[in-house]
Amino acid sequence: MTTSAPQLVVHDDAIRANTSRFADRTDGRLMAVLKADGFGHGAIARSVIDAGATSIGVTTIDEALAIRRDGADVPVLSWLNPVDADFEAALLADVDIAVSGVELLSAVSRAALRTRRRARVHLHVDVGMSRDGAAPETWSALCTAARELQLLGTVRVVGVMGHMSCADRPEDPQNDRERLLFANAVRTARRRGLAGFVTHLAATAATITGAGGTHDVHRIGAGLFGIDPSATSTDLRPTLSLTAPVVGTREIGAGVGIGYGLDHVAAGRTNLALLPLGYGDGLPRSASERAEVHVRGRRRPLVGRFSMDMVVVDTGDDRLHLGETVTLFGRGTDGDPTVADWARWADTIEHEIVTRIGSRVARVHRSTDTLEAAHA
Repeated sequence: MTTSAPQLVVHDDAIRANTSRFADRTDGRLMAVLKADGFGHGAIARSVIDAGATSIGVTTIDEALAIRRDGADVPVLSWLNPVDADFEAALLADVDIAVSGVELLSAVSRAALRTRRRARVHLHVDVGMSRDGAAPETWSALCTAARELQLLGTVRVVGVMGHMSCADRPEDPQNDRERLLFANAVRTARRRGLAGFVTHLAATAATITGAGGTHDVHRIGAGLFGIDPSATSTDLRPTLSLTAPVVGTREIGAGVGIGYGLDHVAAGRTNLALLPLGYGDGLPRSASERAEVHVRGRRRPLVGRFSMDMVVVDTGDDRLHLGETVTLFGRGTDGDPTVADWARWADTIEHEIVTRIGSRVARVHRSTDTLEAAHA
């Protein structure tokens, strides 16, 4: 097999299968989290909706607007925005907004007045991570302000949300504390006169392990793409394959160094193959001298330091052909490395590997019966 350029193949059939599993697991209460360009997978909103997602979550308003342009007609929530974000555009596109403080809530309310669109908001409480979400000591004031603006008609509270810190470790006692904090926050919201909202606390790990308890909606991001942060699920399918063509070959002898610093020195006569992608395309440089690729039915090591635009494969006795395809990671069904392998080689998480592949690598969406280019 040959190819003319590096390609990131997006296996839409696997995304749909994973989505369907979570839709079944959550009894249809599935918010598909498609932030960071769908975890690096591109425009897949229609696929996850067709497979059972009933709403979509993203971080920024720009991401939410892109989801709307992709044809999504389900509720879309944006939960991480500065106080001067373009809330008017969000409201005009029927995008829900998460708020974590009175100042942010007021900005959303002012946008509602200007657009004459009542804002749908999710109140976000911090249950233990000390990052996004209202601190417990400010939560009551946020609920009171939301109730006042709801009476004025500028906002409607449609959700209360939080995020867990240790759900990938279901036995961690922190999970009990965070569930209790969230339950208290929900009770406070109701005591302040708010009602009719959905609750959502569990993301992928909490849904798989049950650490998040039972709520109206489950936010699933990583799991849609075959990533289980808890490392306990066996029924998720990998959704990406990264391939590259050979653009150069050579034979070298013992004692010849490879790459910057000549960190790798050939122990004996061997063949090398040059691939046209590197850390500028998202390959983690920390995986240098540890990562492997798959070619001609077997794994071969990448040798030398990763460069910005190229890496080198030691192919041993095999002399590859120009244009021959090498798999950097895939589904793991034929011995090819997986995203999980790359995360281990780079001392990171799978999420980082799938979201860092750059725009120079063409995306190709593949299902069981079609193959169509997306964007380069």
